[in-house]
Amino acid sequence: MRCDRVNLFVLFLALGVACAPPEPPAGADPEPGKMAPAGTEDRGAEVKDAMAATSSAQAAVKASLPFDDTRDFEAADKGFIARIEDGIIKNEAGDVVWDIGKLDFVADAEAPDTVNPSLWRQAQLLQKHGLYEVVEGVYQVRGYDLSNMSLVRGDKGWVVIDPLVSAETAKAGLDLVREHVEDVPVTAVIFTHSHIDHYGGVHGVVTDEQLQSGSVPIYAPEGFLAEAVSENVMAGNVMSRRAAYMYGNLLPWGPQGQVGAGLGVTTSTGATGIATPTHIIDATGQTHTIDGLQTEFIFAPDSEAPAEMMFYFPKYKAICAAEDVNHTLHNLYTLRGAKFRNGKLWSQYIQDVLDMWADDAVTMFGSHHWPSWGTEDIEDLLVSQRDLFRFIHDQTLRLANKGYTPLEIAEELELPEGLATTWANRDYYGTVYHNVRAQYGLYLGWFDGVPAHLHPLTPTAAGENYVRYMGGADAIMKKARADFDDGEFRWVAEVMNQVVFAEPGNQAAKNLLADAYEQLGYQAESGPWRNFYLSGAKELREGIKELPTPNTASADVVRNMDVPTFLDYLGVRLDGPKAGSADITVNLSFPDIGETYVLGVENGALHYSKDRTSPDAQASLTMSRDVLNDIILGTATLQDKVGDGGVTLEGDKAKVEEFLGLLDSFEFWFPIVTP
Repeated sequence: MRCDRVNLFVLFLALGVACAPPEPPAGADPEPGKMAPAGTEDRGAEVKDAMAATSSAQAAVKASLPFDDTRDFEAADKGFIARIEDGIIKNEAGDVVWDIGKLDFVADAEAPDTVNPSLWRQAQLLQKHGLYEVVEGVYQVRGYDLSNMSLVRGDKGWVVIDPLVSAETAKAGLDLVREHVEDVPVTAVIFTHSHIDHYGGVHGVVTDEQLQSGSVPIYAPEGFLAEAVSENVMAGNVMSRRAAYMYGNLLPWGPQGQVGAGLGVTTSTGATGIATPTHIIDATGQTHTIDGLQTEFIFAPDSEAPAEMMFYFPKYKAICAAEDVNHTLHNLYTLRGAKFRNGKLWSQYIQDVLDMWADDAVTMFGSHHWPSWGTEDIEDLLVSQRDLFRFIHDQTLRLANKGYTPLEIAEELELPEGLATTWANRDYYGTVYHNVRAQYGLYLGWFDGVPAHLHPLTPTAAGENYVRYMGGADAIMKKARADFDDGEFRWVAEVMNQVVFAEPGNQAAKNLLADAYEQLGYQAESGPWRNFYLSGAKELREGIKELPTPNTASADVVRNMDVPTFLDYLGVRLDGPKAGSADITVNLSFPDIGETYVLGVENGALHYSKDRTSPDAQASLTMSRDVLNDIILGTATLQDKVGDGGVTLEGDKAKVEEFLGLLDSFEFWFPIVTP
């Protein structure tokens, strides 16, 4: 059954936040022991086991990486204090919003051939959960959401850093700290950056009254609020749909399905919110005293997030590296869709940490994964991650300047051995392949210079022609089955995708494409790659399943969204061809916030001007900002508010109705792997 969703604003904020994967629908997966044997002629639509080629690929990974290095496991266990014993967190209604126990199947088990052994190792590390002491006075709650919540003891209480996705998980983490360390108030909150897994649970650690009174200060980087409420508004629907693939929402937990996202396990599904910062960090070298703690900042915009910062507590000799230093290669492009990130800038910010704090620090902790201790380990991780992002950035441009195309560079570029065999640089979340393509796109855009790629056919038209050229679907499938049996899964996926787009009703073709996706998913080291492949296979076999989807458009987010952002989004929803001959001008007035706008539609496009009214407007609307919030949240319609007096409408009501009739709506469950 589909969740209620706010059609206007489904905000997936730079990690592409997603619900925890729902339970699979009845009959969706075969019973244990009844998997169809791989490699048979009649493969059908069942989930398969690993093919011999996949088993060989997994064995090659095992042979190439230092699996006898257990230092990460020791670091992940260090400082353990207590845990939520069953790992389950519920909301006030009794619904489960977090269950770390779904990942228990990875603990102390050998990697099966259906999971890349390196990704399995990462899942084992992420499965560790509880309250941990970083150093005396600095603590982390890990394993109860996609991200970590860190707490630092100030003079009067806890300074909370990154209060997770949901209020319920953040509250449970704070309760754990108060029970096992010290029961003191929260005296400040720090948002390291503008992704929802670092601010969404703020109401679990501070009350509305505290936020309204300003008694608990909120620190955040410049641009935080604008990025948090607007980054994914314009493309929110498509990002949300793709994020469901990226985070494996549609997959069952287990060795043939969901094993986590590499950066973390998955996201909680509780209540999300936001708080307006009271203190803004906008320059490297800036310092603040936060509950008696001297805090030094590095401003790091356009790195892992458009608005991000790192900081240092000299009292504890502790670096908070936010999400710019992790135990994975991060994304220079996220598969849910977002702006490209700059590897050169990212690398330089890590150099700033080395220059400013590394010699003095005794520990470094971040928004994900486990900390590092001691100068040597801290510097090793910083240097390795610094060089990782710089290598990808610089070498992509070097090869581009030699005439290589993005696909050629991505296929050719390999990390030096020293970077490639460092566990923290592995492809658990980002990958070298898609990060290379991101750096190419950052500088050179989508076109690779090949004229044939300038105006290609649509996937459906191209697929029909490929099938015609290659002798029809049956001939292609006969060859593809032979290649599948030989382990040529990438080629089978490419060619069968053409058949599926040419003949979307051909279930045998969809099943063979699903089989290829499945093997590629089993081999993938990246959690998001695995989830995309396996989600695609599931959708090809079963069709689109309308399962619960996230709604991060909380009232807090809407209240903090400015009017221009709302009007910009109306422009995205405007059906341009339908509005081509429309000529509409409407005055908008919000007396309680002192803002006026002229909104117009001409030539199939929306435009507006702030702090103006037009004497030629065909209609004028006057309302409070709260009424606009109700309309955005879907708790009322414009027509409702005109009827009850919440909106004053003067002039030609028909022009307002004409405008509303030109707004398009977005269906969430659009097809991804079929036309």
